Amino acid sequence: MPSDAFPSPSTPASAPAGGGCDVLIIGGGPAGSTAAALLAAGGRHVVMLEKARHPRFHIGESLLPQNLRIFEKLGVAEAVRAIGVFKPGASFVSDEHGNKISFSFADGLNKTYTHSYQVHRAELDELLFRNAAAKGAEAHEDMLVTEVALGGARGSRVVARDAAGREHAWQARFVIDASGRDTVLAKQQGGKQRDAHTNTAAIYGHFRGVAPCEECPEGNITIHLLDDGWCWTIPLPEGITSVGVVGTPEFFKRRSGSFEEFLRESLEASPSVRARMREAELASAVTTTGNYSYRAQRMRGEGWLMVGDAFAFLDPVFSSGVMLAMASAELGAEAVDAWLDDPARAAPLLEAFERKVHRAIGSMSWLIYRINRPVLRDMFMQPSNRFRMRDGLVSLLAGDVHANTSRQLPVLAFKAVYGMLSLAHRLGYRLRGGKLQRVVPGLPAMAAE
Repeated sequence: MPSDAFPSPSTPASAPAGGGCDVLIIGGGPAGSTAAALLAAGGRHVVMLEKARHPRFHIGESLLPQNLRIFEKLGVAEAVRAIGVFKPGASFVSDEHGNKISFSFADGLNKTYTHSYQVHRAELDELLFRNAAAKGAEAHEDMLVTEVALGGARGSRVVARDAAGREHAWQARFVIDASGRDTVLAKQQGGKQRDAHTNTAAIYGHFRGVAPCEECPEGNITIHLLDDGWCWTIPLPEGITSVGVVGTPEFFKRRSGSFEEFLRESLEASPSVRARMREAELASAVTTTGNYSYRAQRMRGEGWLMVGDAFAFLDPVFSSGVMLAMASAELGAEAVDAWLDDPARAAPLLEAFERKVHRAIGSMSWLIYRINRPVLRDMFMQPSNRFRMRDGLVSLLAGDVHANTSRQLPVLAFKAVYGMLSLAHRLGYRLRGGKLQRVVPGLPAMAAE
């Protein structure tokens, strides 16, 4: 991102900080910066505290079409386009099925946004952070929140420590927790729970020289379905490809060497991935992230709420993280703005905020919880558009989680067919070539009568 795309925050690191504000936002990632920009643009006194200094590395580099609407609202659509790789859709590759399938966002039910971008998150996050400052938010970096004393309608006290070790305190009328995986309020309240449906971890790095996916549209994210999880390859600017493997704890217990060796061994185990990594060279450190999926018990209370990963984080197989974070921040900012004027009038907006966030997470979770199951993999690799099921699936992959009823029907049809195929699977049948075949262990598949 050009250094002059947005001005740096006006408050230098050496200046004193603290005092009163309308809204204090913990975290300066996509969720925090979205909420800060929207509220500050509306005339609210917003303080945003980011523990690190931009640019800083972050995973989650593949965006969804529904991000574009929010970028436009924030006034950064062109700036994001300038730093991104055009992403027309997503491709899935399965060694078990021996084929690959690509989904174009243009085939979805929502025709308003039909593409997205792959970006270096360090550049995107800094762009959004600087934009919030340009909109009037008081944006602080190197400011680690150490204490939050929630006070409801009386306001809350937030204490943070800067890079020099000095403490600063704010009295905020409302607190938004956008602290991401730090989950500041959830940890404080003891309400953070690991998702019982998916317990995965990831190992990843940046590479040069990764071969493109043959017969896959240029710019697509590619998901390779593995025996013990899945692998992502995301094309980024300047010839970099983000490559990572997500698996279960049992999968990671097999590691005997270094993380780099384990990542390479994991990639080598898949024929389709191995073919693409022959000439690849590591261009970054290898990073691991554990306890991938979680959710807090509560997402809001009197004078506070959580947005983005501060409330919940899902397995990233469908690249929903940034979109869900920014969408929840947008909804949350609208409700908080109303609350500052009249808490009673804001009650319906806060209820709608919570309902819509839960619904969005639920829509993506349904697919995520089943991605390693044979039936869903069969349906992905042999998609049918009967009842417009494929089009509905594409809309979900595009992040259209707030679709109206007409766009929900194809998704409901997809789920109904999944249920029927799951029953058939328990009876020994699999979907092969668009038809059910009886599968006898140890013997070739036989056509079902």
